[in-house]
Formats: sequence, structure tokens, C-alpha cells
Amino acid sequence: MEYILEGVEGAFKLIFSFDREIYSIVLLSIYVSFASTIISAFIGVPLGLLTGIKDFRGKTTLSKIYYTAMGLPPVVVGLVTVLIISRSGPLGSVGLIYTPTAMIIAQSLLVTPIITGIVFTNSKDTGREIIEICKTLGANRKHTFIKLIKELKPLILVATVTGFGRAISEVGAVMIVGGNIKGHTRVMTTFIAMSNSMGNYDTSIAMGIILLTISFISNSFLYNRTMGDNNGYKIRKY
Repeated sequence: MEYILEGVEGAFKLIFSFDREIYSIVLLSIYVSFASTIISAFIGVPLGLLTGIKDFRGKTTLSKIYYTAMGLPPVVVGLVTVLIISRSGPLGSVGLIYTPTAMIIAQSLLVTPIITGIVFTNSKDTGREIIEICKTLGANRKHTFIKLIKELKPLILVATVTGFGRAISEVGAVMIVGGNIKGHTRVMTTFIAMSNSMGNYDTSIAMGIILLTISFISNSFLYNRTMGDNNGYKIRKY
């Protein structure tokens, strides 16, 4: 128990010492996770909406694929990404292996199914209701689309923030494709894993506290936005 208390004490000292290495790791983590979340949102939100509100043959099978992809093992995604971008892989000549770009690609592959699945699941019924109301009011496709996005904004925020939380807490895939190289591809999760294995509990706890703080801030943003937007998914009266 004593070493835990010492670790917590050392963690706060390290945080408020503004150690350059610690904060460079934090900034890289935020950059990689934010970039991969944005990419995933641009792909996942339209795909989830389109397949959610449309009726077509094979929709049930597609939903099963979505749900399966939402639980992809990170190490498998990391392995597949490495096989593609390694020097002997199809994209080996690009030189992406052990770079932040490779980490963004791996995280995007993990986060996109999560955002797509959440939007798909929640837009199947709500999205159709919105479209039917717009048709009744004589709205054209453009106005219907704008209204659809506006009404489902809380849902889209939930999906995006959930994806960001998945990205910033991921360790397996980024460890494989990034290599945990100091000053280049070392992020918070890989740093925690490395420090813990070396017995540096104070630095592990310090980074864990920062990671929890970032997660709290992102979820607080989500709560404030959804609570301020007519209590989440409730459809506004026209």
C-alpha cells in the first residue's frame, strides 16, 4: 500500500513539474486520437445514417457485420495494418511503419465501426420518423437532410465521443504499428504499459491520471451538449 501512496505523490509532482517528455506524449496521444476520430466520423456517420434509414436486402446481415466489427481485437487490427504497411507489404514503399500516421490508420480502423454501428443502430427508427415528418410537411431532400442531421446531432456526438474514448485508450494496435519509439510514436497508453513493466509506478500513475482527466473532459463535453440539446434524442416538435 505504501508504494501506491508514494506513486500517487510522485505522480502529482511529475504532473506539476511540466516535464517536457510527459507533455509531448500527451500531445501526441491527443493528436493521433483526435485525427483518427475525425476520419472515422467522416466515414462512419454518413455510412451509419445511410444504411440505417434505408431499407434494402441484406440489412440484417450488414447489422451483424457492424456489431462484429465494433468488437475487433486491437492486436488483430494492428497486425493487419502492419502486414499492409510494412516494408514487404503492399504499401511498404510509402514508409508508414512506426510513424504517427500508421497509428492514425490503425485507430481509424478500430473507431470507424464503432461510430458506424452506434449511428446505424439509433437512426433506424428515429431517422425514419424524422424523414416521414419532413415528407408530410413537404420538405425537399436538402431540407430533409439538414433536419435529419440537426435532430440526430446528440446521437452523432455520442458516437464521436465514444469513438474518441476508444481511440485514446487503445494500446495494442498502436504498440504494434507505432513501436513505442521515444519522442516519435510513444503515446500515453504505451507509456503506461512500459513504465509499469519497469516498475516506475509514479510515472505510470501520473500518465493514468492525465488519461482519466482527458476522458472526463471529453465526456463532460458530451453531457453538456446532449443535455443542452433538448435532452438527447427527443425529436423536436415541428
